[in-house]
Amino acid sequence: MMLGHADLGNADLVELTAFRHLLHRFPEVSGQEAETAARVTTGLQALGPDQIVTGLGGHGVAAVFAGAEAGPTVLFRAELDALPIEELSQAAHRSTLPGRGHLCGHDGHMTLLMGLARLLARKRPARGRVVLMFQPAEEDGSGARAVVADPRYDALRPDWAFAIHNWPGTPLRQVRLAAGAVNCASQGLRIRLEGKTSHAGEPDKGRSPAAAMARLMPALVALGPGGALDAGFRLVTLTHARLGEPTHGIAPGEGEIWLTLRCVQDDAMAALRQAAIAVVEAEAVAEGLQASFTSHDDFAASVNAPEAVAQVARALEALGLAYDGEGLPERASEDFGVFGWGATKSAMLFLGAGVASPALHNPDYDFPDDLIPSGVAIFHRIARDLLG
Repeated sequence: MMLGHADLGNADLVELTAFRHLLHRFPEVSGQEAETAARVTTGLQALGPDQIVTGLGGHGVAAVFAGAEAGPTVLFRAELDALPIEELSQAAHRSTLPGRGHLCGHDGHMTLLMGLARLLARKRPARGRVVLMFQPAEEDGSGARAVVADPRYDALRPDWAFAIHNWPGTPLRQVRLAAGAVNCASQGLRIRLEGKTSHAGEPDKGRSPAAAMARLMPALVALGPGGALDAGFRLVTLTHARLGEPTHGIAPGEGEIWLTLRCVQDDAMAALRQAAIAVVEAEAVAEGLQASFTSHDDFAASVNAPEAVAQVARALEALGLAYDGEGLPERASEDFGVFGWGATKSAMLFLGAGVASPALHNPDYDFPDDLIPSGVAIFHRIARDLLG
């Protein structure tokens, strides 16, 4: 990789690595990122940005570095939250909190923005503004929407928005990049069926949802068989089912089915959800049950604007980093696409974390510190290309 004169020095990398390790030791899940946000804010304050906004959409933090001349606003985004997964690691910086871990690399993504902040503090953009957005609650799909809905976001609303996600299974520092859809829309659907309990010796005197659930689970999955990731892609995944209470004396009177619905495009989600609801309601009527529905973890599709992709490609070529569109779009969801709604041109790129790296959300995953220099350099080059 070719680096320019304004890149991070060895002392920067040592300090940024220590910062990531600190974040890694104290992971906080979606909506609970108060201490993480405070650590980020403290780190930013030492760099003297022109503005820091806290409490955006929950615990979100934004730092603004302004140029002397008028120009566009360019947003770079990272995520604050960790996962409710027990980390399996012997690293000195492993999680100190039981049942929680930075196992998606958000600690690394935050560190990339802190590295960019260092470079911007030393030399402001010539024009326009850079907004460094540390977003809460990505993992449950609520954070980006909450930030954009915050009234204070209007003053920060960007012309361009960019994000990096590390990508295990791809050679270290190789980039996956494509225009169009890159992450599927997804939505959790929780189905509750209610009948009437009875004595286990007299099941005929109750209304059990057991038979309905046995038929519904394969019928619902059949609505989304997967296949090619094109406009017609639909995937329905059964993630949880529960029937009655764990006892031998009671025939069940209620049960739940949890699904994840997935489409490449946002506009297909409503139809898939309605199709699932219709199948359940028909079965409920036939069995004399009451059906109710709630939605959870609602992720919009992430769609890369061609103009933003061109800016990323220009930066990658200048840095000598290889890129291609292999594996895109992908089935996993990401709420970054919300920042690209309206007039904002946005793009997310996927930075290779190594072929042998554990997968995202694996209990032994850890963000590779070797990605810090290249990730910061990509963001910095994009910022300078757009703002000088």
